[in-house]
Amino acid sequence: MLAGALRKDAMSVSSTAAPTRLVIADDHPLFRGALRQAVASVLPSAAIDEAGTFDELTAALERDADVDLVLLDLSMPGISGFSGLIYLRAQYPAIPVVIVSASDDAGTIRRSLDFGAAGFIPKRFGVDTLGDALLKVMAGDVWIPADIDFAAAADPEMTKLRDRLVTLTPQQVRVLMMLSEGLLNKQIAYELSVSEATIKAHVSAILQKLGVESRTQAVIAAAKISGDQWKTGE
Repeated sequence: MLAGALRKDAMSVSSTAAPTRLVIADDHPLFRGALRQAVASVLPSAAIDEAGTFDELTAALERDADVDLVLLDLSMPGISGFSGLIYLRAQYPAIPVVIVSASDDAGTIRRSLDFGAAGFIPKRFGVDTLGDALLKVMAGDVWIPADIDFAAAADPEMTKLRDRLVTLTPQQVRVLMMLSEGLLNKQIAYELSVSEATIKAHVSAILQKLGVESRTQAVIAAAKISGDQWKTGE
């Protein structure tokens, strides 16, 4: 009954206010379709954009950041692990991000919330559960699976490393993501349309903030916090 009331409230609000705008970022078209169906079931007037790569997502947000919610997969072209979430929370702190992922162990969910996610929805759930979860997040609450035990997921070393990662600026996060892909400074400079000297300065700042001495150690540190989901590039 509560879910039904929430649906009615959402529909009532959508009829009088500007349409809710969401972006679904996932590289699987079929799953994007399932998410679109879940959104439409509870927010029929919502404007929904889709992105199949992280570059498509950031390009959409650069064009128009007036977005009410981003639904983000943890692993898609352009990102791996928590790199995309860290970047979005740094660059667009006002936009809630909900992780929708097939990796739904307690450690992954805990780190997602630690990095600022507004919720975590496992891909294994059906459309009805997805819809109810979205309503709760849109109402300002945090949604996670009810059967998750966070006590076993605590790790002081990971917490310390996480606290260092969140001090990176959005551009430094992008540089670290590219370092993780094995790109050289000149390649990163070309991709970001800046000078190689600027990239060298970013790398130096990244090493200092993470408390490591080399770019390889920085990538390994990032991989640790992501449960080894980031590549350890040379």
